[in-house]
Amino acid sequence: MADKEQRFRSEQLEEALAKQDVAAVAFALRNDIVIVPRLVTGKKDMQVRVFGREGTDKRILLLFSSADAYTAMVPNEKVRQVMVYDGPRLEAFLAEHLDSLEGVFFDIAGPHTMQSTPEDLLAALRA
Repeated sequence: MADKEQRFRSEQLEEALAKQDVAAVAFALRNDIVIVPRLVTGKKDMQVRVFGREGTDKRILLLFSSADAYTAMVPNEKVRQVMVYDGPRLEAFLAEHLDSLEGVFFDIAGPHTMQSTPEDLLAALRA
């Protein structure tokens, strides 16, 4: 069971967020994994769950260092699904959806939340 749990956690990203070290976050995203919320649709397709504010068509991408960090944000949701992304997959998603994203937050439920613009994150992944 520990092996399965490890696939849903990035110690590198956790440590970088704890230090609030932008360069270390970028390095972790390029070289390890990140947990991405999955839209629960009842279908087998794997769609990223993005969040938005009412009255705007822009969306916010929430990324997590672990599945537990995502659970802390949505503790009352009965069905929580996540996907594991690596750097190239995250880069491709950002490039495809750059026009509809207005922000990116890491571990938004804390304790070490960080924020980025989609453009800055994309540039960091391409560095």
